[in-house]
Amino acid sequence: MAKNIDVQQDWHVVDADNQVVGRLASKLATILMGKHKPTYTPHVDCGDFVVVVNAEKIRFSGQSIAHETHPYFTDKMLNKEYDRYSGYPGGRRVTTAAKLLETKPEFILREAVRRMLPKSKLGRGMLDKLKLYVGESHPHQAQNPQPLDL
Repeated sequence: MAKNIDVQQDWHVVDADNQVVGRLASKLATILMGKHKPTYTPHVDCGDFVVVVNAEKIRFSGQSIAHETHPYFTDKMLNKEYDRYSGYPGGRRVTTAAKLLETKPEFILREAVRRMLPKSKLGRGMLDKLKLYVGESHPHQAQNPQPLDL
């Protein structure tokens, strides 16, 4: 059984260019939880930090559609919907994945990973170790993240 003081958390960098959202999210969730390590313990945060670059270039599975702004545009981007609710009557807001990809591209991947992590304080701490960035650059060079090929 691993203890909090014994856990060594490494830094990894992942390129999300042309990666399918669900497949990438499941691999990221495994690394954030620490299930890839032999010292995995369910009640201890054994996971590593993950820096994801090119979050705007992710894609969904489905039929490809020609689109001028996104090279990996599929029909699922038009059909998949994300809901939020304000708490007031009639306060449900629905946004498609294509609209979110234009405005907040890192939200899609963060939400997919969040739904795969434990729903507890431990899971929220794991999600804080996921760093998502639009573009190639990120401010975590001092941590010396190692490239991770998924």
